[in-house]
This record gives sequence, C-alpha cells and structure tokens, in this order.
Amino acid sequence: MKARKIVLAMALVFPAIVSAHQAGDFFIRGGAALVRPTGNSDNVLGLGSFNVSNNTQLGLTFTYMATDHIGVELLAATPFRHKVGLRSTGNIATVHQLPPTLMAQYYFLDNSSAFQPYVGAGINYTTFFDNKFNDTGRQAGLTDLRLKDSWGYAAQAGVDYQLTDHWMLNASVWYMDIKTKVRFKAAGESQSIDTKINPVVFFLGAGYRF
Repeated sequence: MKARKIVLAMALVFPAIVSAHQAGDFFIRGGAALVRPTGNSDNVLGLGSFNVSNNTQLGLTFTYMATDHIGVELLAATPFRHKVGLRSTGNIATVHQLPPTLMAQYYFLDNSSAFQPYVGAGINYTTFFDNKFNDTGRQAGLTDLRLKDSWGYAAQAGVDYQLTDHWMLNASVWYMDIKTKVRFKAAGESQSIDTKINPVVFFLGAGYRF
C-alpha cells in the first residue's frame, strides 16, 4: 500500500515522458514566416542597387520522418509581397513570390528527448508573379516589369519542443539562394538587372504530429 502511494506521488510530480519524432511520423507546422532579403543587385540606370523590403506571411511545413533521425520537409507559404525601391527614388514597384523548398533534415537526439534540434539542406524554387511598377516607377518611365524564376540551394537550422504526443512548438531559421533577372523597359529601352535576393527566413510556430 505504501509503495503504491509512492508511485502515485511520483506520477503526479514527474509528468509522463512525451515521445518525440520517430520513423514513420508525419507532421505539419504552421506559423509566422518573416522573409528578410540580404542580397543586392547590379547598378540600376546609374541610381544604385534595388532595395527589397521584408515581409511576413503564414508559413507551412510538411515533414515525413524516414528514420528516427532523418526527415524530409517541404516548405510552403502564402504569397510574399515585397516593395522594391531605389535609394534616390523610394519605392518604385511591388513584386510577389512563392518559394517552395524541399529539405533533407537530420535530427540530432533520440525520441526520448522533448527537445529536437535539427539541421537541413535542400533545394529552393522561387516563382515571381503579379509584378508591377507603382505610380513613382511609371512616372519615371519604367514599364513591363518581369522577374525570372529562380532555382538555388537552401539551408536551415531549427528546434522542436514536444508539448504532448501530438503537439509541438517550433523555431527555425532558413537561408535561400535566390537569384533573378529583373527585366523592364526604361523610356522604351529594354533593361536586364542581375539581382540577388538571398533571404534569411525566420519561422516561429506550432506543429501537429499525426
């Protein structure tokens, strides 16, 4: 009887161990994804490089654990919207992009740990759409804005914290190699500007394991 009371007391003091990721698991994470461009461009009509603004959208990741330590993850998001400007003129355009990214991941700890740090490497494809000069750009004689889609590498580091057998918290940071050609016409003459966006992406959210 006394032993039973001791076991019950220990169960109340020490919560049940939550199992973490293991082979065959599938989970979804969702949260805020902040894209912060770090690159630059060639000189634009003698006015300096393009400046590309930050933007935050809903980020989603879909992960399958091939083993207890190796996962495959796909990043998706709602479309990111960036303002593009020049130092001398201010914002001249708005562009939209989607950067689906496929990662191979390595999780360092076994599934007895609620903390699950990991790193990943993979490939990014970024597509640009709905790209338009604003009134400032049009008044400067700029028209026909187009951006070439991009393929590049990607890397990430992150950590999950398992709250229950199904729910987790996640924080991660990504780097994406995104290079494009920005094409437009200036006073009727075609221009092509090599541009590196190369964003760092900060993600904070929650996940659910099936």
